Amino acid sequence: MKDFPFLSVLTLLPLVGALVVAFIPRTRAELAKMVALGWSVLVLVLSVFMWVAWTVKGGERFQFRESYTWIPAWGANFTFAADGIALVMLMLIAILFPVVILASWNDVDQSTRSAPAYFALLLSFEFTMIGVFAAADIFLFYVFFEIMLIPMYFIIGSFGSGQKQYAAVKFFLYSLVGGLFMLASVIGLWVLGGKTFDFTELVKATASIDQNTARWLFLGFFVAFAIKAPFFPFHTWLPDSGGAAPAGAAALLVGVMDKVGTFGILRYCLSLFPEASRWFAPTAMALAVIGIIYAALLAVGQNDLKRLVSYTSIAHFGFIGIGIFAFTTQAGTGAVLYMVNHGLATGLLFIVVGMFVARRGSSLVSDFGGAGKLMPVLAGVLFFAGLASLALPGTAPFVSEFLVLIGTFSTNKGYAVVATLGIVLAAAYVLWMIQRTTQGTLNPALTEVPAMSKDITLREKVVVAPLIALLLVLGFYPKPVTDVINPAVEATMLDVGVKDPVPTVEAGGKVGG
Repeated sequence: MKDFPFLSVLTLLPLVGALVVAFIPRTRAELAKMVALGWSVLVLVLSVFMWVAWTVKGGERFQFRESYTWIPAWGANFTFAADGIALVMLMLIAILFPVVILASWNDVDQSTRSAPAYFALLLSFEFTMIGVFAAADIFLFYVFFEIMLIPMYFIIGSFGSGQKQYAAVKFFLYSLVGGLFMLASVIGLWVLGGKTFDFTELVKATASIDQNTARWLFLGFFVAFAIKAPFFPFHTWLPDSGGAAPAGAAALLVGVMDKVGTFGILRYCLSLFPEASRWFAPTAMALAVIGIIYAALLAVGQNDLKRLVSYTSIAHFGFIGIGIFAFTTQAGTGAVLYMVNHGLATGLLFIVVGMFVARRGSSLVSDFGGAGKLMPVLAGVLFFAGLASLALPGTAPFVSEFLVLIGTFSTNKGYAVVATLGIVLAAAYVLWMIQRTTQGTLNPALTEVPAMSKDITLREKVVVAPLIALLLVLGFYPKPVTDVINPAVEATMLDVGVKDPVPTVEAGGKVGG
């Protein structure tokens, strides 16, 4: 099974599915949905086989490596390989896409839009997402990094709501500008690194690059990834895009696409530019902590449910940021686990918010009030999704947040202490949202909306059940995932040239930091 070309097949499979769905006549919308769902489930099944074939103990850092000649004159190849960080992200993608496709079943108004086009765009987006995490050639990574913008641009601009054109253009321009910074660094890296784009070769070659040059190359990559994540102060495109995109697409936007930024920092910034990473770490951690507090305060003041969830994601990415730049294996493992758990929790929250918005015809918090009296089960699912988002003990995000904070506290006590304020603010904005949306006096206007009397349907139960189950299972038993992540994080810390702090024993046997 190890010899099977998992990554290339996994990358191309959604693209083939997208082409098949795109050629289904517009009048056969149900067929297009079924084919898209079946294709995404096929990708999930293949991903499960890949997970089973992964060697956890004693395996190589990069597994399932494939390489095919692409542009010999440039030294660019179709090279695929996955470490533990990439593997868990590929599994997250494989899990979320069938859920989102099923959740988006009735999102397209056939009178004005083509359902086959929408679901073909979702599958093409899955193709780019898998490719960007599976690529082990930096030029190939850059190509996937850029083309992922295209399907999401059309999803937001054609199938979104509100200021969808503005949001789509802003999303595209922000990411495109960031990509240009990275392209400059990719070219510089190719020239100085022996005219190769192979990641493993460049890790060796960058050791001889001048310190100042390496810092500039690092910044080119970092700006692109910080915009994609997004980190403060590069975050302003996300609330607009998340608020305008269809709920399912927004779940993918914050659930998987944003992770490309943090993944890129871990894979490329830290491993290729270790000295520059250590040099920039204090600034990066300061920006991350500011982002936690700033985004949480803005979330508290939002009246739009989708924008509120978008701001919560910016705050969560602050935790991932301090976990990455704390340079401890605990914090690093917590950051990667947070990437997975955030995708599950925020993906669930966006999907459930989408169910509320579809029924009410509005995303404004003030247009709800007491909705739990009409839809008690769906209100309960929203409550659970909110609690998972604020990292309640017993849910998966708590484990990752705890690892990030204790791993950061051992090296940067001040940042860890300030970051904990974000936990308090998270409780405020989540509970405020739940209280004003589902609790309290019933808004009389809700009784005049027929859809508000329909509680959770069978299809919606199938959508939310796997995400709820994973959030609970990983909340109590994250070991299968952390066992895969740990070796990759340890190898990355080795690339950076840092070691975990060793507790000191003071006189009298007291253990100190």
